[in-house]
Amino acid sequence: MASGPDQLAPHHASNMGAALALLPIGTTFGYYVLPISLQEQLLVQFAPQLLTYMGLGLWATRVSQVPVQLGLERGKIWNGFRWGAMTGLLLGALNTFIILAVYPTLGYDITFLKHTPHGRLPILHMVPWVICGIALFVELNFRGFLLGRLAELESHWRGAASSRRVAPLALAVSALTFTFDPFLVKTFQHLHWIALWDGLIWGIIWLCTRNLYITIVAHAIEVMVMYSVVRTAIG
Repeated sequence: MASGPDQLAPHHASNMGAALALLPIGTTFGYYVLPISLQEQLLVQFAPQLLTYMGLGLWATRVSQVPVQLGLERGKIWNGFRWGAMTGLLLGALNTFIILAVYPTLGYDITFLKHTPHGRLPILHMVPWVICGIALFVELNFRGFLLGRLAELESHWRGAASSRRVAPLALAVSALTFTFDPFLVKTFQHLHWIALWDGLIWGIIWLCTRNLYITIVAHAIEVMVMYSVVRTAIG
């Protein structure tokens, strides 16, 4: 049976989405071979995220049902808030304990957090406005677009029957890319490793539910819990 342009278009869009996702991944890990003088540049630190947002925008102009592919259908909002809130509270409590109890026991300093851009902003600006905005854009970036395109690419490798399963390679690559995001590492130093299990958990949730509202809400609530408690604790 012959394939016309309409049949080929989804495949081409999939290939384009995968290629656009691979670019910020390569930029993320390429950052660490740059000279230190370039690594210190804020624009260079933000380059992988900027490339992802550009890729997301270009991909969205070439495909249909963008909200469905990202996991942002209106019917998923309620479950997104319900499960996202529970996940965020649990991760927030766990990671707050790790930051305040485990890291200092291992000899790591956490008082540097007072001097990060987030630590210098008024708390009423950060909670909830800035944190919710960050959660929205980061989840669109790392789970909705980057993980989604990698999972789609992996499903093509494994065959159509695997398209709804957890894509382990896509999950690992997206979580590592999230963990080693240059701005994240530069800002939060040794604490950036918390992003590894966050990225894995949020990624598994997205792959299993295809509901981005869950990860957006979980991300926002987790960070609000951590930010409020840690900021109060370190003064």
